[in-house]
Amino acid sequence: MDLKALLQRFDGRSRLLVHALHLGATGTNNAQTVFNKQRRCDPDFTLTPFLETLCQQEAYVREDVLVLKPLVCLFSEDFKRNLLCFLHLIHPGLPKDSVLHLLQCLTQDDKENQWACALIKQLQRDIEGTRKGTILTSNCTETLKSLCARFRDANAKGRWASCFEGLKTEGKETDVSVLYQKKRKSDNMDHDGEVQEDHQSKRVKMDFSPSKEQERLPEEEEHKMRTTQQNQSTASVSQAHSDLLGSSKNLPDHMKAAIPVIKELLDTKSEWDESSVSALKVFHECDPDEVEVLCSLLCLSEASEQSLPQFCSCLLELSPDLSHSTASAVITHLLLHKIVSLAEPASRCLVTAVTSLCTRYPRPTCQALIEPVLRKGQTGSAQAELLCRLVVDCLEPHHRPLVFRTILEVSWNESVLSVIHALLDSKLDLSEEDFSVFTDQLCSQSAYFSKSMKFAKMLLSVLTKYQSHVNPACHHTLSSCLSFNETFLKKSLQAALKRISL
Repeated sequence: MDLKALLQRFDGRSRLLVHALHLGATGTNNAQTVFNKQRRCDPDFTLTPFLETLCQQEAYVREDVLVLKPLVCLFSEDFKRNLLCFLHLIHPGLPKDSVLHLLQCLTQDDKENQWACALIKQLQRDIEGTRKGTILTSNCTETLKSLCARFRDANAKGRWASCFEGLKTEGKETDVSVLYQKKRKSDNMDHDGEVQEDHQSKRVKMDFSPSKEQERLPEEEEHKMRTTQQNQSTASVSQAHSDLLGSSKNLPDHMKAAIPVIKELLDTKSEWDESSVSALKVFHECDPDEVEVLCSLLCLSEASEQSLPQFCSCLLELSPDLSHSTASAVITHLLLHKIVSLAEPASRCLVTAVTSLCTRYPRPTCQALIEPVLRKGQTGSAQAELLCRLVVDCLEPHHRPLVFRTILEVSWNESVLSVIHALLDSKLDLSEEDFSVFTDQLCSQSAYFSKSMKFAKMLLSVLTKYQSHVNPACHHTLSSCLSFNETFLKKSLQAALKRISL
């Protein structure tokens, strides 16, 4: 049955979704965009008719026999994959029974697709809130076991074979998460002496040949391969060092003379004085390329956190201030890696350094530090805590929208929500366009954070502190957003929305 005939079974709004889900790799995103627009136009819009139509029995001819199948089974594989991904995104706001009924219909498909089966099982687990069973098919389990058998010493303690110790060959399967946990536990308990081997030597010990006789590489060949890889790694580092030294030859002599003086001050605990400030004046005389070379030769990214407050204090005594490009380069080399790699709250020394530079050089800090941290998509609680402090205590009101616009372009998690909330509490001066884009983003993210208290509190802040920004279009968007909320604040949110006069 062609698409045109299938579309006749749907109402007008549902047809738009069907068309969107047929658009190949972009089908899921397109369907979510269509759905969000429909919700903004009509907050009471529901997908129930769409889901019920997909579950209707449809007669078709197969091998000269008239058979009945759910309508969803007659669509292409791309459509069904996009449909499942779409449901994964928005299912918190849909009737559970309707979604589960559709998933049951999809299991009646004649064409077995392992990806579709895994998506169906995972979505069922998410909706039911259980982790019973597994998303692995029997074929997948056998394939993983076969892969495990190809490793050298497959039965040795700590090897990949340990991942399958709890796997039963008949009737029981082990979940992916269990396999991973068992491997990690086994690796941590492995004290047979091979734990100390480096990553490269472990890789060369893998034997992917199907022959069972070749269980390990000859020791001479293994040693040769490991030596070759180490030589290549050393050569790579040497080449980078040579390139840096080559670039340093182009620096003027007085810049070269300043390098050991600054490095000595960074490497020792001696007090900085006026001569230290004089040495840093070399940054005023550098062009952008020379600044990059100078920062690399000074190894600013490797400077200890204890040395940062004094170094930054001397930088701030320079007169005139550093140029925008020079300040950005120094901030990048000195602070970016330290903040991105934070696994626990920043030290007092690091906080002092960051806040002092941010206060003096707010725009370079936004572009060279805050924006890259957010765009890397690895913003954790430690990074969020520091960013919140910067946007509230250090940035001027006209600089905060720069951070806000960056956040609208990156993926959100709970830590990013903390930064957004801090920005909103700082009484952002938002344009009508910025606020409209923000409400659209809230709507698109609401399904992901339906049970998040941080997201709910952020919505409450929007509805109580930015009422004057809410126009009729934004009002519809926010109403659609609230329909996904499943926290105890939902009634408060709805009441706050009703109090906004248009």
